[in-house]
Amino acid sequence: MTMPGAAVYLFRTSRPRFWLYLAGPVAVGVAYAASDVGDLFTPTTFALFGYFLVPANVLLYGVNDVFDVDVDAENPKKEEREVRYGGDRLVPAAVGLSALLALVPLGLTPRIAWPWIAGFLLLGVAYSAPPLRLKTRPPLDSVSNGLYVLPGAAAYAAVAGVHPPALAVLGGWLWSMAMHTFSAIPDIEPDRRAGIETTATRLGQRRTYAYCALCWALAAAAFGLLDPRLGLLLAPYPVAVVGVAASRVDVSRAYWWYPAVNTVVGALLTMGALWRLVHG
Repeated sequence: MTMPGAAVYLFRTSRPRFWLYLAGPVAVGVAYAASDVGDLFTPTTFALFGYFLVPANVLLYGVNDVFDVDVDAENPKKEEREVRYGGDRLVPAAVGLSALLALVPLGLTPRIAWPWIAGFLLLGVAYSAPPLRLKTRPPLDSVSNGLYVLPGAAAYAAVAGVHPPALAVLGGWLWSMAMHTFSAIPDIEPDRRAGIETTATRLGQRRTYAYCALCWALAAAAFGLLDPRLGLLLAPYPVAVVGVAASRVDVSRAYWWYPAVNTVVGALLTMGALWRLVHG
């Protein structure tokens, strides 16, 4: 494989459409933890954002692809929007390098942030890799995907010097559980053919919609207890999933709208924190 070809291959492996699912929470965490504008732009915040923008995604999805090589043979989205792992050494090497690069944010953050970063690394690997392979152990496949909130928690702890509010972690965890399980709905039939059991395959499509709506509603409630405006911002999620379930919209198509929706919501969360920071 040529160097340009390898770069494109790793780029697609890292799921660039989903990069902000890890880096976005870092921006939100920094914005809410900052006590002045100077807290926003430091070596620590740049290291956290940079690591969770690319290397962490290579780690997370690379491990997933290596251990899902048999499962992905039945998954049509690997032909369309993603790349299918072919058994080469490039992806494992990139995963190993990405794991080593975690030493950079660990070295720049205070110890209070270390459990959050370590939690991400452990869950990110255990989700796909044996012996735990949490993705095949419902409901742990859904619960473990709270890992997406951990970069934001690490960033908040690193900047504020204290752990983030428990309600914020709970709300983010529930939101991530819903998003992960919603994303598994298009994979129900491929997973069943491959003999993989997930929360979505166990519940079936209709009940999975209900599960996602419940998790998103609880997430909105948790954030609403912190600030009613945050609850209102997240309230459309359970409504939207009910709308998808009640309509004729193909869930495989609806799922690909969410990166854009989530980016807008994350931007609004961040801008709200920055407005508070600048204008009090």
